[in-house]
Amino acid sequence: MTIYFGYEKPQVMQALRYHFISRREIRLMIILVNVFAGVSIILFLAKTVQPMAFLMGSFMWIVLMVSFWFILPMAVYRRASTFKHEFSMSFEEDGFTLSHEKGYKAWEWTALQNYLESPHFFHLYFDSRSFFLVPKSGCKDIAEVQELRQLIKSKVKKG
Repeated sequence: MTIYFGYEKPQVMQALRYHFISRREIRLMIILVNVFAGVSIILFLAKTVQPMAFLMGSFMWIVLMVSFWFILPMAVYRRASTFKHEFSMSFEEDGFTLSHEKGYKAWEWTALQNYLESPHFFHLYFDSRSFFLVPKSGCKDIAEVQELRQLIKSKVKKG
């Protein structure tokens, strides 16, 4: 199966948010900041702590959410020239190939550590920091998306 695709910025931004939120360390940090904010509001309402603790908890929560929702995805999008090009990608039983006007690269399925599926993309992870976004919009129809999903699911463990 071969698909042809380019990237649309709003969809890529959403996929990058999925990537960041799916990271275990980021989820843990969000949970800890939410717990801190919750405890600080309870203690503030119980008049046990000064308003500054509540304000700091709220400020940390806002900074964290703005960072993971806007700043980090935008920084990755701006840095990566990948999102400005057109590609074709072929998927076979023994591996997959990514082609671009300047060349191509082939991988065996064993090169992938895991994958994640978001509403518009398949995230193919080579390691914890290196991944490639495969847009579902490159498929002709829903049946081809299902076929690609089954192939990836059979070859790569889900992350």
